[in-house]
Amino acid sequence: MNPLLEAEQAVLGAVLLAPGQLRQLGWLAPEHFHRPVHQALFAAMRKLHADRHPASTAENSAPLSWVTDAVEEAGLHVRGLTASHAHALISACPRPGHAPVYGRMVLEGAIHRSVTAHAIRLHQAARADALQGEVEGALRCADVLRDVLNDLARRWGTEPRPVAPVTPSAPGPVTPPPSWASQVAEDEQILLGVLAERPTSMDEVVGWLRPDDFAAPARGEVYRCLGALHHRGEPIDRITLLWEAQRRGLLADGTLSSDQLAAICDGVGPGSAEWLGEQVMRSSVTRTAAASSRAIRALAENEALAPGRLINQALHALAPLDEVRTRWQSANDRPAPTPPAPSPNGPPSAQVHAALARSAPRPVSPPSAPPGSSPSPAAVRPPSRGHG
Repeated sequence: MNPLLEAEQAVLGAVLLAPGQLRQLGWLAPEHFHRPVHQALFAAMRKLHADRHPASTAENSAPLSWVTDAVEEAGLHVRGLTASHAHALISACPRPGHAPVYGRMVLEGAIHRSVTAHAIRLHQAARADALQGEVEGALRCADVLRDVLNDLARRWGTEPRPVAPVTPSAPGPVTPPPSWASQVAEDEQILLGVLAERPTSMDEVVGWLRPDDFAAPARGEVYRCLGALHHRGEPIDRITLLWEAQRRGLLADGTLSSDQLAAICDGVGPGSAEWLGEQVMRSSVTRTAAASSRAIRALAENEALAPGRLINQALHALAPLDEVRTRWQSANDRPAPTPPAPSPNGPPSAQVHAALARSAPRPVSPPSAPPGSSPSPAAVRPPSRGHG
């Protein structure tokens, strides 16, 4: 059986047996459960507990009314839940005192699912923006993803901070739709022609446009050559551009050819370098958003990656998009959003509470334990944290 499914059943069975366990599961939410019926049942028990159900303060084992009332409340929101199902969940719980550990497993699965879902939304938004010539949808999805990662870090009990993977994976190139690719190639080609023909136009774009913003690496290298000539204050024309490309080894390794450079220099038409640069930047934003989403999805689908590492490495994968976004906003004279400053007093108390609640569960002693008896080692041994 799926370990995650067993963990969901175990934590629900633990709360059905001992409602007081809910006091140690404040960081666990109904949406963290994968199955809708489990979500409804956990939400129902939280509601009954908040409404001070008589069983929530029971010293001994929970009365039968706790189970029947929880099933009845959950049945208002989901179909197919019966009392026999609830008793099956109780049977699936090895030890009610381990409820925080089972809840940690449920939360871990929810973190992987949530990050995967939001990475997919970011990729879809980037593709849609690319086709429509926009960037706002992808940037909004990136903001939502970052907020989700910060929230998950708080629930997991860690401080969100970008951390590079130990063995970074190189995602494959993002393949743009044909209609988008042709327009991007045309804009890049015209922009390079304008910059080669009117070198003073470099001042309009050099502050925020980078070679990596070009979809084709060869055109990015041409822009790098133009930038080098501009930086040294040397004249720019077809001959000097060809010479700079040769000095950089671009002709020898086949990155560029003299015919390509001639086509760029001779194919210039009317156009604004600033406007064309913004078009190149726009496509760079959507391509980078798609690449970041693919990297984050690959991280989230790695079940062996601990949640803390997943969250921090996903934040690191968003860094290239943040860098391109800052330059895009600079090109459009928009202030970049200010990231939240870390707390000078360490992680918030909610994070500390979540970490301690997961890592040091208090086992529920049997109500009829004989005096002087010692608890079993499994009941008192705290689980390993396993945080990333």
